[in-house]
Amino acid sequence: MFMKSKEFTKILKPISRNRNQFKQLVPLRHTLVANMSDSKPSLPEAYVVPKVWKGPETYSGINRPFAGARNDKKLQRGEHPLQLYSLGTPNGQKVTIMLEEIGVEYDAWPINIMQEEQFSEAFVKINPNSKIPALLDYSDNNESPTRVFETGSILMYLAEKYGQLIPTDARARTECYNWLFFNIGSAPYLGGGFGHFYHYAPIKIEYAIDRFSMEAKRIVDVLDKHLAGNRFLAGEEYSIADIANYTWVRALDVAYHGKEFLSLETYTNVNRWMEEIASRPAVVRGLKVNGWLDTDLRERHSKEDFKKIGL
Repeated sequence: MFMKSKEFTKILKPISRNRNQFKQLVPLRHTLVANMSDSKPSLPEAYVVPKVWKGPETYSGINRPFAGARNDKKLQRGEHPLQLYSLGTPNGQKVTIMLEEIGVEYDAWPINIMQEEQFSEAFVKINPNSKIPALLDYSDNNESPTRVFETGSILMYLAEKYGQLIPTDARARTECYNWLFFNIGSAPYLGGGFGHFYHYAPIKIEYAIDRFSMEAKRIVDVLDKHLAGNRFLAGEEYSIADIANYTWVRALDVAYHGKEFLSLETYTNVNRWMEEIASRPAVVRGLKVNGWLDTDLRERHSKEDFKKIGL
């Protein structure tokens, strides 16, 4: 519900005694009222926002306004306790990099999202949100595995389970979590925001591109300023926070081809950090798992599989 002019003035009344302070807020009031106006132009021009949203029933042939299973395709299971169902996206790469860094064996099965495999009954049982990656851990129970979904949860689960890539010092661990969840909160702006409107959207919308380009640059600048005084995000120790943020900053260039557009070369501290992470052998391997290219590993079941692609 939008505030009426009288309601807004009522809020400002307690501070109106300070005339200078009130004068400074008057332009803000005009801006807010203008932004809440129903008289703004539409794109396309004939579009009128309905009181209740009712369509379309599908978007891009995949997305629909409801959750749940759509097919009964089965998920495969390999010989290792850890079974990963994923794809070589920035979110999927977080987990495969993590697993390669830990050095544990696992089976990684590709989920073809264009064929709606993430909406299978078996996958939805692991992740009700139907998003990759999703993990099953049979270590403690061969019949009833532990399910883990959402990348932040998976990274924390693996870090705590294997005691790796997470600081033991309480202060440093908290800093690690700070930057891990910084990524969880900011990634949608980089992917669904900038990546979509700059690279994937069927039409170029100046407002949307400007809006999310500004946010993408701000997010990278937050990292750049922090990394000016820190080797890694949680300090001197490489951690799950670095893995989580690395794949999404990388995507701005590799996936969305926005390096020149966003002037990413100007963020010298981020580039130094990116180069150091990219040189890690486990990162090189992790980026190849469940990938899209002929030079990637579509499935991964053993460390020996990397020999097939020269690693």
